[in-house]
Amino acid sequence: MSARLSRLGAASVLTAAAVAVPSLLPGAAPRAQAAATAAKALNVAASKKGSPYQWGASGPYRFDCSGLTLYSFKQAGKKIPRTAAAQYNSTRHITAGSRKAGDLVFFHSGSSVSSVYHVGIYAGGGNIWHAPKTGAKVRLERIWTGGVWYGRVR
Repeated sequence: MSARLSRLGAASVLTAAAVAVPSLLPGAAPRAQAAATAAKALNVAASKKGSPYQWGASGPYRFDCSGLTLYSFKQAGKKIPRTAAAQYNSTRHITAGSRKAGDLVFFHSGSSVSSVYHVGIYAGGGNIWHAPKTGAKVRLERIWTGGVWYGRVR
């Protein structure tokens, strides 16, 4: 009987800790929610594998690059702007070393935000889900250049 009470006591302590810890760690709950949203958006993008590219399209059956990211985050419950450059402006800019699955990857041709020309969702392992170009389909692809910026949807 005492072993059973010990297990119940331990379970109660663990439950209490699980409830109390988020309030003890400022920002833990919002970070956890953002990570869950990013993971859901990544899964939505992956579910669109094979959907055809169409300039200006934002789903649910055809996409351009920023249309895919817009649609994916919308399905995950987060509103982001329509264009790649506006999406970059609305994210928290992060380094390659701190990137996580579900972050956005921005391709650019210069040093200003107006040079952002493409966006995808980081899938981990150096890969992104994206809608590449006319005649192509949504696919998982290795990031082909080091000249990218990363952003985390807030």
